[in-house]
Amino acid sequence: MTILVTGAAGFIGANFVYYMLKQYPDADIVGLDALTYAGNLDNFSAMTAEQKRRFHFVKGDINNRDEVDWVFSEYDVRAVFNFAAESHVDRSIYDPQVFLRTNILGTQTLLDVCKGHWKTAVNAWRAGRKFVQISTDEVYGSLGPEGLFTEETHLDPHSPYSASKAAADLIVGAYHDTFGMPVIITRCSNNYGPYHFPEKLIPLMINNALNHKELPVYGDGRQIRDWIYVKDHCRAVDMVFEQGRPGAVYNVGGNNEHENISIVKLIIDTLRDLTGDEEINPDLIRHVQDRPGHDRRYGIDATRIREETGWEPETTFEDGIKSTIRWYLDNREWTEKIVSGEYMEFYEKNYAGR
Repeated sequence: MTILVTGAAGFIGANFVYYMLKQYPDADIVGLDALTYAGNLDNFSAMTAEQKRRFHFVKGDINNRDEVDWVFSEYDVRAVFNFAAESHVDRSIYDPQVFLRTNILGTQTLLDVCKGHWKTAVNAWRAGRKFVQISTDEVYGSLGPEGLFTEETHLDPHSPYSASKAAADLIVGAYHDTFGMPVIITRCSNNYGPYHFPEKLIPLMINNALNHKELPVYGDGRQIRDWIYVKDHCRAVDMVFEQGRPGAVYNVGGNNEHENISIVKLIIDTLRDLTGDEEINPDLIRHVQDRPGHDRRYGIDATRIREETGWEPETTFEDGIKSTIRWYLDNREWTEKIVSGEYMEFYEKNYAGR
């Protein structure tokens, strides 16, 4: 089996590549990534020699039909996991167009190439082919103090990022309804764990605190998110791939709702305990102007995936956040390369010309 993972050099994509290499020892994995600012090939530096033999990196853009078509012509791709996306809400506010281009048009291009290589007749497809779209709970909008998002919750995105992901989901669903394409959509809550790009909340707070920099918190910091350890998310996507129903949507949540401000304070306390550095303290917190259209609360009802596949999150937030913080402490050079821009040189040295 050959698996295509788009956005493979990103945070969740890279973790998924490692998971699948371990889970499917006889499979080859093709990692496709445009290597925009959040794509980091240093994320693959921990691969064993055997894993490197089965992993094939291709620098390419899902918006470029010729590049995607070449991958399908070169490899017998049987499954596509579309992690490729512009994902940072703040960036989508300042530059929406790139989000619409990649998240909507890129997804449609990828679907169309799959259709060209997998479709054999009207509503007939080559056996064993599947397309899994990785989406987000942000497509549902904002919750009040009670209730949870279900797969039937109407889409109500409030940022250019979430609107682009909602549109992509609708296109994926349309390819199933129109052409019978074997697709599945997953919508996950906030991920955390190793290889998370330093602009996101948890790695940003860890890195700033270690360097005694201010910890910017939007508004009152009382926004609530459901958090899931990235490896639990990877396992959920795999189980949906194996057992999910074509055309279905599956919510993936960690059952870990926390206010942003409580996350920041937990990071401070944990880092101070692990390092003994008393300068890491709540005085570093700075409340800043809230983000436009900032959703107040997300919460996931993961009943469907639990009942249909047996998936449950295995990592408690307490264990996951400690493991994540220790990873960043052990891999400070990884973060420093990103902050300095040195990580972009890794591609030139190791993959240019391939």
